[in-house]
Amino acid sequence: MNMVTKKYKLFKDNIKIMKRMKLLINVIAALAIVVLFAQCNKKSDKDNVDVKPIPAGSLKIAYVEIDTLLTKYNLCKDVNEAMVKKEENSRVVLNQKASELAKDKQEFQKKYDNNAFLSEDRAKQEYNRLMKMDQDLQTLQQKLQAELASENQKNSLQLRDSINAFLKDFNKKYHFNLIISNTGMDNLLYADKSMNITNAVLEGLNKRYAISKK
Repeated sequence: MNMVTKKYKLFKDNIKIMKRMKLLINVIAALAIVVLFAQCNKKSDKDNVDVKPIPAGSLKIAYVEIDTLLTKYNLCKDVNEAMVKKEENSRVVLNQKASELAKDKQEFQKKYDNNAFLSEDRAKQEYNRLMKMDQDLQTLQQKLQAELASENQKNSLQLRDSINAFLKDFNKKYHFNLIISNTGMDNLLYADKSMNITNAVLEGLNKRYAISKK
């Protein structure tokens, strides 16, 4: 069985597959729903203020703190919770299969080192079976990653459409010329507090979402 020795020794390095799976799945998890808007770098002041548009005849501008919506909009919280569960389920499946494969590879290496195979053909058959399992695991990993990425994109569109639809109705009353999204004061260097309509928008979004869940 000297002809296949080099191939069989490769299994010792492949045992690290579990760590590789965890790293790749965690990367997907890190992309979660935050990609809908932008990375939240710091918290803004969350003062309760009334919506006070600039007097008629002037340009009416308001802004909404996106980090607040991401943490307090109930639809966003529900979507994030569902994604965390789906990511965890994917992690469990991959880790379980990777653990089983690593165990089989260790058993194979032990048998090979002890010349426990009846023939070289039998050793090759077992080697090919393990290689097929390894390829299937990689295929499953890619499939689960694609599903998570697709789910994130769908959730991002759902949240964006939900907020945009609400703001159209919201603005029928207040008639702002411009509503700006702000993340941790990254987009605004200064703005009067009266232009912050975050609380009013958040309250309206959550009321609307609560009705849609009934």
